Amino acid sequence: MQSTTWSKDLRVTADGTQVVSHVGTALLRMLADRAGLTDALSAALARAGVFPVHDRGRVLADLAVLIADGGEAICDIDVLRHQSEVFGPVASDTTVWRALDEIGTTQLRRIAVARAKVRARMWQLSGGPPAARAAGRDVGAGIVVLDVDSTILIAHSDKEHAAATYKHTYGFHPILVTCDNTNELLAVTLRPGNAGANTAADHLTVLTDAIAQIPAPHRRHLLIRGDSAAGTHAVLDWLTARNTRRRTVEYSIGWSIGEPERAAITALPASAWTPALAADGGVREKAEVAELTGLLTLAGWPETMRVIVRRERPHPGAQLSLFEERDGWRYTAFVTNTAVGALQWLEARHRAHARVEDRIRCAKDTGLRRLPSREFAINQAWCVAAAIAADLICWLQIHALDGDLARAEPKRLRYRLLHTAARLTRGQRLRRLRIPATWPWAEQLSAAFTRITAIPAPG
Repeated sequence: MQSTTWSKDLRVTADGTQVVSHVGTALLRMLADRAGLTDALSAALARAGVFPVHDRGRVLADLAVLIADGGEAICDIDVLRHQSEVFGPVASDTTVWRALDEIGTTQLRRIAVARAKVRARMWQLSGGPPAARAAGRDVGAGIVVLDVDSTILIAHSDKEHAAATYKHTYGFHPILVTCDNTNELLAVTLRPGNAGANTAADHLTVLTDAIAQIPAPHRRHLLIRGDSAAGTHAVLDWLTARNTRRRTVEYSIGWSIGEPERAAITALPASAWTPALAADGGVREKAEVAELTGLLTLAGWPETMRVIVRRERPHPGAQLSLFEERDGWRYTAFVTNTAVGALQWLEARHRAHARVEDRIRCAKDTGLRRLPSREFAINQAWCVAAAIAADLICWLQIHALDGDLARAEPKRLRYRLLHTAARLTRGQRLRRLRIPATWPWAEQLSAAFTRITAIPAPG
């Protein structure tokens, strides 16, 4: 009976004062300002002779903060707007709609330039991006790893350019690129639901946009990873052509196994197979790798391209092709232009591309799952705001958080930090947010505010 008596003496009234919620969200808003993002977006969205009541850069930055805080609809801006004692003036949802409607192709290009400028500053302040890792070790000093992939967004209403998808659903098929070093969402291109997964032009567009987001000093050594949808002549030739005397562009792209590959696999001697690596760097049981390059006719493909195959014993109930059922192994392959390194390491490095699925899931938890409008242009602008929101979360974790919170996914970060409530007091011409001392993450939240405040103002 004691477990049900906790609410016996509980009474609820609507007359509280000096109490605010979502105070952790102020971290993101302060970060946008201290990073120079708000000013950069203001300059990007400024229109000659037009002086709106609410600066459009401020509106877009606030929308990104709202999305990072877990908002899924434009009307959720009221969470910030009705706490003006903390956040100051915040635009209404109607103004946010107008601001998104004003963003066209030119504005998207200017926003991308603004994001790249701010990203360069944030990377400089942190001493450069952390090293990407695979199989328990660093991928390489100074290597920036970009993962490209596409996903399906379900549309529950008739939106512009929504269409049937290859997964027999209805909606959109965006393609995006994330940075594995930092988890930032560098570029996202919204596409109709019937857009092809292996459309080379779309891959080249989003990769071009993503590489432009990388600060110039860090573009000297890139690794591009993708699944077999990116394994086309146009994409691989384009990546190969990006190599210059001053820049190295490696790739690790999934490869479809056809009849030539099956014949090459059959011709491989048993001695050609070597044990594969596990995610922690140890030997993975019942998994092996081998190289097929010398057994294939690769005329027309880049001369530096290598084909590497992996086989492993499938889990019970896995569906196998007729070729795989013959010997009981499941086969996957990828291509790379990396000339050095053990096959096991190259395969483990490629397999780390699977982390992009986690980044996509987090992006869907941060605004990308639900598009607000029937108009395609507004939905594309919303996707850009979601990408900015993902960046703000990454910068917050890099510059202001430690331990588990620095690695937490957005949902956990919201429950522990962003949605925290506090008491607002005034004195000595200052406002003070007093976080409950019993809140387990109160010290981390307070320390994060101190670190964000310490970021030097942009020049």
